[in-house]
Amino acid sequence: MPHSISTPVDARVHRVVFLLAGAAFVSSVALRLCDPMLPALASEFSSTLGQAALVITATSIAYGVLQLAFGPLGDHFGKLRVVTAACLASTFGAIACALSPSLEMLALARGLNGATTAALIPLSLAWIGDAVSLEHRQATLARFMSGQIIGLVSGQAIGGFFADHFGWRWAFVVLAGLYLLIGVLLYAMLRTEHAPASVTQPATRQSGRYRQVLSNPQARFILAMICIEAIATFGVMAYIPAYLHTRFGISLFHAGVVVAMVGLGGLGYTLFAQRWVKALGPARLARSGGILLGLSFLLLAGGTDWPWAVIACGVMGLGFYQLHNTLQTLATQMAPTARGTALSLFAFFFFLGQAIGVSAGAIVVDELGANGLFGASALLLPLLGVVLARHIKARRRAPI
Repeated sequence: MPHSISTPVDARVHRVVFLLAGAAFVSSVALRLCDPMLPALASEFSSTLGQAALVITATSIAYGVLQLAFGPLGDHFGKLRVVTAACLASTFGAIACALSPSLEMLALARGLNGATTAALIPLSLAWIGDAVSLEHRQATLARFMSGQIIGLVSGQAIGGFFADHFGWRWAFVVLAGLYLLIGVLLYAMLRTEHAPASVTQPATRQSGRYRQVLSNPQARFILAMICIEAIATFGVMAYIPAYLHTRFGISLFHAGVVVAMVGLGGLGYTLFAQRWVKALGPARLARSGGILLGLSFLLLAGGTDWPWAVIACGVMGLGFYQLHNTLQTLATQMAPTARGTALSLFAFFFFLGQAIGVSAGAIVVDELGANGLFGASALLLPLLGVVLARHIKARRRAPI
C-alpha cells in the first residue's frame, strides 16, 4: 500500500518535486505551443488555418483520452518510473514534430506527443500524494503547480517567438531537449535514490481500479466538483480575449496578455501557499477561492475599461488556484491504494469539464452575450466553494 511520509518533507522529496514541476512545465508548454504557430503552419503546408488547427485537435484528443490509461500503469509499475518513461518517450514525439514533412504527419506526431505527455501531471500529483503527508501535501502540491502555471502562461509566447524568429521547427527541438533533460534527471534520481514513495501495486485489471475509485462516494463528489470547476473557469476563460477585443477594441495579442494575468495571480498563490494553507486551512481556502472567482467574473462583466480586466484576471488566478489546489489535495485521498488511477480520473474530468464549458459557453454567448456567461460563473463558483468547504468540515466531523 502507498504510504505517506509523516515527517516534514525531506530534501530528496524536494528535489523530486522540483523535477516533477519541470515536467509539468514542459507538458503545459507542449499543449499551448502550436496555438500561435497556425499561420506559419498554414503557410508552409499550403493549408487553411482551420486545416492547420488539426495539430491542436490531435494533441488535445490524445492528451485527454490517454489520461485514463496512465493511472493504472503508474499504480502497477510505479508512478515515478512511468513519469520518467513518458518524459523520455515525449522526446521522440517532439523530434518527430520537428521533422514532419507534411501537415498530416505533424498532426500524427503531435498526437503521439500529447499521448505520452498525458502521464506527467496526474502521476506527478499521485506521487506527491504517496510521498508527502497530508499535513504538508497541499503546500507541496502548490509548489509543484508553479511549473504548470509558468508553462501555461509562457507556452504560447514560446511558440510565437520561435515561429517569428527561428522557424517553428526549432520550437520542437527545444521542447525535445527539455523533455530529455527532465527525463534523464528523473532516471538518475531513480537509479541513485531508494524512495519508498511510489510503491508498485499488485497487478489488477484497469476496470477493477476504476471501479475501486468510482465506488467511493467521496471520490464521485470530488470528480463532480472538479468537472464543475473546469466548466465555470477554464471553459469560460476561452471567451475572455474575444470579449475584451470586441468590447474595448484592444488587439487580440493585447487581450491575450491581459488573460495571462490569470497565471501571474496563480503564481502569487503558489509562492505563499504554505502560509495561506496554514492561516486559512482547506475549508476557508476553498470558500475564499470561490468568492474571489465570483468577484473576478463580476469585475469582467462590469468593468468600464480594459484595465479592470487586468485586475479581474489577477484575482481570478489567485482564486482559481486556491480552489483548485484544495480539490487536488482532496483528490490525492480519493483512493490511496490506487492513487495513480484516481488522479488520472481527476485530470480527465477536469479536461472533460473544459470541453463542456467551451461548448456550453458558445450557446450562452450567442444567446445572452459574454456578460451572461460571466454572470453565470460569478454565481456558480462562490456556491461551489461553499459546498466544498462544508464537505471538508463534514469529513472532519465524521467518525473514524
